[in-house]
Amino acid sequence: MERRNTRRAAIAVALAATAAAALLTGCQGDDAAAGGGAPAPTAPSPTAAPSRTAGETVPASSTSPAPGGSGDSAGSGASAGSGGSGGSGGSAGPAGRCGAEDLEATAAHQAAVRPQGTGTGAAVVGFTNTSGAPCVVEGFPTVAGAANGSPEMNVPLAVRHTGAAAPVALAPGGRAWVKLTFHQVQGEGDGTCASGEAPVQYPTMVLGLPGGAGRHQVALDDGVFAECDGVVAVTALSAAEPS
Repeated sequence: MERRNTRRAAIAVALAATAAAALLTGCQGDDAAAGGGAPAPTAPSPTAAPSRTAGETVPASSTSPAPGGSGDSAGSGASAGSGGSGGSGGSAGPAGRCGAEDLEATAAHQAAVRPQGTGTGAAVVGFTNTSGAPCVVEGFPTVAGAANGSPEMNVPLAVRHTGAAAPVALAPGGRAWVKLTFHQVQGEGDGTCASGEAPVQYPTMVLGLPGGAGRHQVALDDGVFAECDGVVAVTALSAAEPS
């Protein structure tokens, strides 16, 4: 009797163990089929590292700027530089051309170096910048004997250029000069011309400056202009007073 009970108990234990094993196997199969098992460890997202290395989440001040940023900075710097240069060029750049109203002609005087004779020989004329701003003159003037009346009656002289022209910057109060050398009158009194022509006298002469700097009527500080043949040699406007 006792052995029978022991055998039954052993069978019951074996049956219980078998049932438990079957139940566990079934649950695991169901979980695997439904994808509900414990997830396997996964590697970090492949986009995480590129995101950090691209500098998207790192302050720009703590790393080297991205290539695009570097180009933008250079571009904006160039713009600022151009603007600054433009502004500074406007206030301190080259002066503009002198206008007729900017200049005043001084009385002409006999040049120290001039042809021998009794006429004018050579005269020096100065042009002063009377404006409040710097300006530039350049080139050779035209020359005409002034008529006693309408400017249309002025007598143009044939001009020969002497030397080379260059810009002359005139500060307010600055002066540019030209020298006029005539065919000299020979002899005494009314004199004669070497060519045989009669000398001509002009109380004043009109000098036309290039570049819109106007026409200016000048007289000699002593006497009148006397010349032969209607020809004059003219130097270019210069900052140095000719002799």
